Amino acid sequence: MQDSDAAAERATRPKRADARRNEQTLLDAAATVFVTSGVEAPIRDIAARAGVGTATIYRHFPTRADLIVAVYRHQVESLAEIGPALLADSASPYAALKMWIETFADFVITKQGLATVLQSDDPCFDPLHSYFLERLVPVCTQLLDAAAESGEIAAGQDAYELMRGVGGLCAGAGTNPRYNARRLVHLLIAGLYRPR
Repeated sequence: MQDSDAAAERATRPKRADARRNEQTLLDAAATVFVTSGVEAPIRDIAARAGVGTATIYRHFPTRADLIVAVYRHQVESLAEIGPALLADSASPYAALKMWIETFADFVITKQGLATVLQSDDPCFDPLHSYFLERLVPVCTQLLDAAAESGEIAAGQDAYELMRGVGGLCAGAGTNPRYNARRLVHLLIAGLYRPR
């Protein structure tokens, strides 16, 4: 078998469970460090938080851009997966919607440092916004539809519009101590509620 054939086989082979766990640990550590220190934080800080050497990070993510994209996708996937779980486990569809929007707001607030990177000339970041919309708008739509069906909110709410509104409220988070984006998002969601 030639080297290129072996590399192709490794790329298509599913990762072992421990390799997936290690990758998740790295992504969680990187996400935490990015929030506190920005996306330009030293790789050694991420490695220390994950309890691994820097070589392990470079083995999984050869470039910083690869790591940033993977962290972003990992967090979008987590947000997409919790929507249906909240709907199944919450006291009501509106409660699920409220918790999901609050989690979405936290996601947006903690991604403020990524804005510059995502708007850079690096083409690897181009598909991320579309990916974000493709994964999260349907989840928000499902939550809105369930809350409308239960009579807790008015029917016809637009998920994209709501998510844009939350994003707009979160845009100023962290720059002004008198501006509380999470409180404003809470007021926005409370405004959707229709007491029965």
